[in-house]
Amino acid sequence: MKNNALISTIMSTDIIALNREDDLERAELLFKRHKIRHIPVVNEGVIIGMLSYTDLLRISFADAVDETETEIETLVYNMFTIDQVMAKNVVTIPSDATIKEVAKILAEKEFHALPVVDKGRLVGIVTTTDLINYLLKQL
Repeated sequence: MKNNALISTIMSTDIIALNREDDLERAELLFKRHKIRHIPVVNEGVIIGMLSYTDLLRISFADAVDETETEIETLVYNMFTIDQVMAKNVVTIPSDATIKEVAKILAEKEFHALPVVDKGRLVGIVTTTDLINYLLKQL
């Protein structure tokens, strides 16, 4: 296993992002459509927060209702904004960080995703799933 492999080799660069003006219904749609669990919140390409699917579950009945029942979700989602639900103090990493450095951050902070930022701009995201897939290829 390479000790100096860069995170840029395993990060996702096809970024699904939200803006603070988006609503939580859009966020849930993106989570379900793309089968993802973390969405960076950006303002003109600069990360300002991170929204996780768990954040939505805390305020809604997203998994408790039938997919045809949207009234409850809409009512709950209309009570909150992206700004109110997202994590604001986001830890980021540069694309030239090593996979080992990222694994250490994910383990110590108990995060499941880290935005990758170069020169102040969001360029990717790396998740625990990306890391596990990398490790599986090495074995």
